[in-house]
Amino acid sequence: MEEKVLTILKSVLEDDSVNIETSQDNNSNWDSLRQLNLVVELEGEFGIAFEPDEMTNMTSVKKIFETLKSKL
Repeated sequence: MEEKVLTILKSVLEDDSVNIETSQDNNSNWDSLRQLNLVVELEGEFGIAFEPDEMTNMTSVKKIFETLKSKL
């Protein structure tokens, strides 16, 4: 799961340096539009749907992992 998430993030953010420490605070490409694109890609890849509060809380790679693990 982690590798899939990182691959999606690298693609959505157009940044090959994305890693476990990446967050909205330290990646200037991670804006609100890319957040929506990220959510759509993750939902499609994993066959799940995120609640609005989950979407807004996914502000780092670590938080994305936590949210996904709770949904799968």
